Amino acid sequence: MRILIIGSLSDELGKAAKIVLARGACVDHAETNADAIKKICSSGDYKFIICSVNESILNLIKQLKRERIAVPVIACGPEDPNIAADAIASGAEDYIPLPPDPDVIAAFLQDASSEKTIFHTIDPGMKKLLRQIDKIAASGASVLVTGESGTGKEIIARYIHLKSKREAGPFIALNCAALPETLVESELFGHERGAFSGATARRVGRFEAANHGTLLLDEISEMDVRLQAKLLRAIQEREIDRLGGSSPVSVDVRIIATSNRDLLSEIRVQKFREDLYFRLNVVSIKIPPLRDRVMDIPYLAEHFSRYYSKINALSPKSISENALEKLKKYKWPGNVRELENMVHRAVVVSSGDIIDVDCFDLPEAVLQKQSQENSLASWVGSRMDEVEQALIIETLAHTDGNRTQAASILGISIRALRNKLREYTGQGVAVPPPYQSLTET
Repeated sequence: MRILIIGSLSDELGKAAKIVLARGACVDHAETNADAIKKICSSGDYKFIICSVNESILNLIKQLKRERIAVPVIACGPEDPNIAADAIASGAEDYIPLPPDPDVIAAFLQDASSEKTIFHTIDPGMKKLLRQIDKIAASGASVLVTGESGTGKEIIARYIHLKSKREAGPFIALNCAALPETLVESELFGHERGAFSGATARRVGRFEAANHGTLLLDEISEMDVRLQAKLLRAIQEREIDRLGGSSPVSVDVRIIATSNRDLLSEIRVQKFREDLYFRLNVVSIKIPPLRDRVMDIPYLAEHFSRYYSKINALSPKSISENALEKLKKYKWPGNVRELENMVHRAVVVSSGDIIDVDCFDLPEAVLQKQSQENSLASWVGSRMDEVEQALIIETLAHTDGNRTQAASILGISIRALRNKLREYTGQGVAVPPPYQSLTET
């Protein structure tokens, strides 16, 4: 995972950089926003930016938008709520107080990291699927990985890369659902200086950054049909055209695409190109939902308990039998991602070495159905937009403000969720703040 840090390293920011390095991330440094833009344009793949509030957060956000660069910005500075609020208002996604807390930074890195390459399972069906994936990985064929949100599609994609002949090459990912349509094209194909207003330097896109490696197109069903045509050409011709470029650029890239939607249904309603589907679907893998892998629920819960005990510098914690039984009865609409977040929270809020039932905010299976029926009855006579708003806000509260997990549970894209939240905020509705580190719970 590559991270860019902006600002002087002579003070507390330098300590933060050392913590990030110690946690295994690759760190680049820029003294100013202008230097940062140059590095980003020539690199093509930073996971996120940590920027000192001594630099202008607002100016950085504006420059990124002008260059059509989609990289999350994390501000950092004094432990002052007013400064933090100003940074968030300027466009930063979150705020790290200085002096840096190693556990807080570790949590940020964990949330941002997608460097997970081990698919933990004891389920016989899943183990059989992994054996098939080993054979698929050795080929150079494009792969389409499908399954519900939170089942581990990106982990499977990384697993395929590491088992392939391209393992020494880069693995580059692009989440098609997380970016506005106007940014996806530039992110994929890059651009030349002067290609559009604000393009002050040549930008290397994800295709070029992934040369001789693997490019993951996550949630490809969210990509605009117009861009699908350009993507199809790039895959077929093995070359891309930068925005504003005068000649094509050859690329050698293996494509892995993921989707939580039924692409054949998307084709029928003309939201996805049939020719692109067949180009991507040379080999297909369907990841089963967690509710169909009941044996994995207690196994994964214990795994996450050990992991988050360690990452939060706590003594190892185990989960009681009663709690494990409760977890097994839940249907996990957010799948493994939801289970991970739930166990993380339970590790932090539990006071002893045993995590019991009361640490999990989950209803019993029977009570869950009853509460849903009662909740539905109480909304009779209300408008659909009122019901939708209440459901979204309650789901966000349930996930402690985690937008990605909430979108997964609701069955919508993260982009659709963010649009709704902006609408609610404009109406004066109180929206749960973004998920931060659970060490603050």
